[in-house]
Amino acid sequence: MYIASENVIKSGKVTDVYFQRALEIIKNKDLDKNVKAEISAKHLPKSYNWTVLCGLEEVLELLESKHVNVRAVPEGSIFRENDPVLEIEGKYSEFAVFETAILGFLSQESGVATKAARIKKIAGNKPVISFGARRMHPAIAPAIERAAYIGGCDGFSTVAAGEMLGIAPSGTMPHSLILLAGDTLKAAWYFDETLSRDVPRIVLIDTFGDEKFESVRIAKSLAGKLGGIRLDTPPSRRGNMRRILKELRWELDMRGFGHVKLFVSGGLNEESIKEIVDVSDGFGVGTSISSAATIDFSMDIVEIESKPIAKKGKTSGSKSLIKCRKCFESKVVPFTTSAIKCKCGNNMEDFLQYVMRDGKVVKENRDVRSIRNSCLKELDKETIT
Repeated sequence: MYIASENVIKSGKVTDVYFQRALEIIKNKDLDKNVKAEISAKHLPKSYNWTVLCGLEEVLELLESKHVNVRAVPEGSIFRENDPVLEIEGKYSEFAVFETAILGFLSQESGVATKAARIKKIAGNKPVISFGARRMHPAIAPAIERAAYIGGCDGFSTVAAGEMLGIAPSGTMPHSLILLAGDTLKAAWYFDETLSRDVPRIVLIDTFGDEKFESVRIAKSLAGKLGGIRLDTPPSRRGNMRRILKELRWELDMRGFGHVKLFVSGGLNEESIKEIVDVSDGFGVGTSISSAATIDFSMDIVEIESKPIAKKGKTSGSKSLIKCRKCFESKVVPFTTSAIKCKCGNNMEDFLQYVMRDGKVVKENRDVRSIRNSCLKELDKETIT
């Protein structure tokens, strides 16, 4: 398998070759110096006015035991274009070959977390489950699911991610089960007879027959045990999904099955969810989240031997990203330890805090649930353009 193992990544081999060549020259010409390098997003994807930071935990693991100090905003934080989100201080040779991997962690995982957050903003209090692992390389499935969860997804489908994060995976039944059973109702019976009670009885109903008649037939058979219906209708047969959902809701309600929830999956994105959010009870979202646009992070030296310097197009010097915890107003200023008042009257604080000193993590990694909760709290103040 074409997989870079953890050891290969930590050895610095997942690097652009010009870093190796630069280090050879730096060593030969005695150019190694103490620097501060800043990571920020030069550009956000089209129509984005904010994004969610994700991947920090892996960055810190990569830099452990290196003689560097790291300041970073908390994982799950909201940031904007050109906001500094991470600063590494140390001899350039200590971390140069890791730039490629660091940017890779942050760029992809922040992209996934941001897309999940945007979809969760649209879905509101209705559950969103990440179904997108099958659209990405399996080696990174846990990272994709973790990022989706931090961004706002209420769950994910893969077993490996569940074991790694301590969160039970979510899922219903595949079309293959129904095809093998030969009938949707039989598959629902077998599901109910075989699986433990803690697994919700949610039945996929569009393998063979009409969604309405299949739903009513299953609801009558499973009665109070049926928790929900999932529609995964292919585009060629979909028709007007909003009208189908309204019709199902009517038919189920009038027969006393108002408790049965309606879940939709299959090719969903921000626009399609907007169209049905008021008539659906939850969403399984795959490709739209897992193949989200990456965030265009870059790493740039901003100080050498404590003197501000940067390439053209980049502002020099160490910085503070000050933010108000009350209204989440933020701005970038030259590095400061002084308190700055927000326009709301609350004190602003620097979100770039030391998370590593001399290669040792100084702040414990937060539980993924608490990261998600902090992210959702910040998202309350954001809008989607």
